Parts: sequence; structure tokens; C-alpha cells
Amino acid sequence: MAKEKTVFFCQTCGYESAKWMGQCPACHAWNSFVEEKISAEKGKKNERAKRGDTISRPYALQEIAMEEELRIRTGIAELDRVLGGGIVNGSLSLVGGDPGIGKSTLLLQMCRNLANQGRRILYISGEESLRQIKMRAQRIGSFSDTLYFYCETNLDEIEKTIEKEKPEAVIIDSIQTMFCEDVSAAPGSVSQVREATGVLLRLAKGLGISIFIVGHVTKEGTVAGPRVLEHMVDTVLYFEGDRYASYRILRSVKNRFGSTNEIGVFEMRKEGLIEVKNPSEYMLNGRPRGVSGSVVSCSMEGTRPILTEIQALVCHSNFGIPRRQTAGTDLNRVNLLMAVLEKRLGLHIGDCDAYVNLAGGIRITEPAIDLGIVTAILSGFRNQPVADDVLIFGEVGLAGEVRAVSMAQMRVQEAKKLGFTTCILPEVCKKNLPAQTGIRLIGVESVRDVMRFLQTSDAASGERH
Repeated sequence: MAKEKTVFFCQTCGYESAKWMGQCPACHAWNSFVEEKISAEKGKKNERAKRGDTISRPYALQEIAMEEELRIRTGIAELDRVLGGGIVNGSLSLVGGDPGIGKSTLLLQMCRNLANQGRRILYISGEESLRQIKMRAQRIGSFSDTLYFYCETNLDEIEKTIEKEKPEAVIIDSIQTMFCEDVSAAPGSVSQVREATGVLLRLAKGLGISIFIVGHVTKEGTVAGPRVLEHMVDTVLYFEGDRYASYRILRSVKNRFGSTNEIGVFEMRKEGLIEVKNPSEYMLNGRPRGVSGSVVSCSMEGTRPILTEIQALVCHSNFGIPRRQTAGTDLNRVNLLMAVLEKRLGLHIGDCDAYVNLAGGIRITEPAIDLGIVTAILSGFRNQPVADDVLIFGEVGLAGEVRAVSMAQMRVQEAKKLGFTTCILPEVCKKNLPAQTGIRLIGVESVRDVMRFLQTSDAASGERH
């Protein structure tokens, strides 16, 4: 009988210790250690499986053959964009998101498209029965005979099936339901998740099979299980959005074969997830006209510029402590920008309630929208509407200066494409842009210049009326 020993694992980073600790010495998380029993035979089977007839040796850089990675198009343009151009053979990808957000639906649509291309696909589910999968699949459409479904949670059986069927792509839904018989811990524990990911990684690299892993998320929004899970895989994708809203955002936070922070936008309908070809137009749909506290700013998500409406409501507080609330951006950043306005412009907004909202439900933390937030707060406080055809972007510092942002030309081109005629941007960025852009450019150096623009436009509006 195999001897068992008790060890403690950090649920955040996977650090292993012989005794319980209040704080993890690796990631410094508090109360993150859990107790698990490990068999002494653990790992022997995997070590035997790793041994083969080939003997590896070190290679010089000149000896390594360099070939362009062959990518498989999924038939979903937004997904291909986030993956960096398609699926790379032998890659291991992790897809995380809230329950009911649409992770399984997206992967099932991807499998349908790949199967229709004549590729052999294996969908392994540890959470749903075959009937449940078929009920969900009937909403999407017809499926090819090269797509196979398999309900199993034993990783040893899954490994045998993959080696026998030799599919081109495999979906594991989800990693928290898989277990290895060599590990005595319960499914979903730190040991099981780490061991299962290691087996799938070996299969992906050894057989050249692209594997997608579905991962549950914690209440903090990170993938459940050890943090080492995200380090082991090649690509980490997060599916974001309010489950009660129609839009969904697929975000790449790690990609060894493409750019990070790339996003894809989808709309959830009864027939499945539909791509949103122009997210800026989708986010600005239904924008109010001629209302104070509403401005349009531009942020960069990867290589894609996205125009977003920023709304601000500023009013005097009836309480001793003013209330500040944000939706879609960082509350601390809004408090900082309001302090800059009060100090540098002499505005008495410290005793005012302030509510800042990014319409459409998207979440943006890029500093380039600072100037848009500042303008929205000024417009709402002074009750001066900003013209509907004006786009504003730029980073604001503590001295009230407006600093440069990256990819200014792409932001201006996106604004022109959507019909904006004026763009307020940092003076440094304006100097680096070509003379002819087809749109009026107004360079500003501080938040005081923005307030002057509001006063000038308000006076011009009064003269017209």
C-alpha cells in the first residue's frame, strides 16, 4: 500500500509547504494554504510516460530550424484576432470567465466551424451529459460528423482516447472537473489541477494537438486553482461582460503567439454568439445629443481603437461625506482627477457627489481616457454640453498637464471614420501627426486649456442661439 503524506498548497500560486502558514512566502497571500494528502507513488506513472526512445541534447541557436507557425482559422474573425491570427498547432489555451457568460457556447461554435472544414475535433465535457450538449448545440445549427463528444472526468481514460482518436483539436470543459488517479486529492484541488494541466501540456506538445481548457473563475475574477496554471499554458483568454447584457468581450491577457490585451467583441443572441464587426459604433449606439456631462473618448485595446461614451453626473451632496461612484473605470483614478481639477482650476467640487459611467458596460483602465473623464466632469459640473462631433483623449498628470499617449494617429483615423469633425488631444501628439488628417485637431497642454475650450464653445453656442 502506498504511503500517504500531508502537504499544504497555496491556492494562489501553488507554493508547497510541509506545514501550514498564515502568509505564503512566495506570493504573500494571507490564509491561502489548504491541506492535501499526496500519495508516495505520485508522479511515477507520468515519469515513465515521459521517457521515450529519443534522447534529447542541447542545440545551438544556429542549429534550430525556424519555420512560420501554421495557424488554423476558426471561422470566427474576432476569435482569430484575439488568438493572433488563428490556432497554433500544439498550443495549450486557457479560457476563463464567469458562469453563464458563454465560454462553452463560443468553443462549441468554434468546434462546429473547424468540423465543417473537415477537421477531426474532440469535445470532452466533465460537467454536461451528451443530451445536455445536444440541446445547446441545436440552438447553434447543424454539425459535421467529424466532431465527436465524450463525457469523462478520468484523465487516464481521456489520455488514452486522445492518443487513439488523434484529433486536431480538443476541448476540455472544464479543468476543475478532471482528476488523475495517481493524485489522492479531490477534483478541482491545487494538486489535481496542476497535475491535469501537466498531462494535457505533454499531450499538446507531444502529439501536436491544439487543446483548449475551460477554467472556472473565483469571486475576484481570476481562474480558480493555482496561479501556475496560467504560467503553464500558451494562451490565457478571459470572457468578460455582464451576463444580463447582450455584449461579451473576449480578452487576451497572455499569448505566446500574438499580442496581448487584444479583444474581440460578441453579442449574445438565442442562436449563439454573433461577432460585432465595429465595436465603436456598437458602443456609441443610442448616445444622447446636446447633454452636459457626456463626451466621447478613445482607448486602445491591443491594436484596436475603441470609441466609448463617458458620462459624468456632478451635483452638490446632501451628506457630510460626498459620494463617488464609477462604472467601467477605476474609482481611485476618478478621485485623483477630481483632486487635480480642484487644485489646479480652483473648482469647489470636493463637496459634490460624482458619478462616472462608461456607457455600454465596457471596462477601461487605460490612462488615455483621463482627459475624457476630466472633460465630462467639467461639463457636468458647469452644465455646459460638449459638441456631439468632438472626440477627446489624453493622459492627465498631477500637475494638470496633458501627457502624450500611444497610437494617436490610429485614434484620430477611427474618429474620422465614425463622423467626428474635431479631436482634442495632447499638444505633443498633435505635433507628430501629419498636417492633413481630414479632421480638425486641437492640441492642449493642460486641463486649463480644456476649460477654455468649453467656455469658448459655450459662448459660440450662445451667439448662435
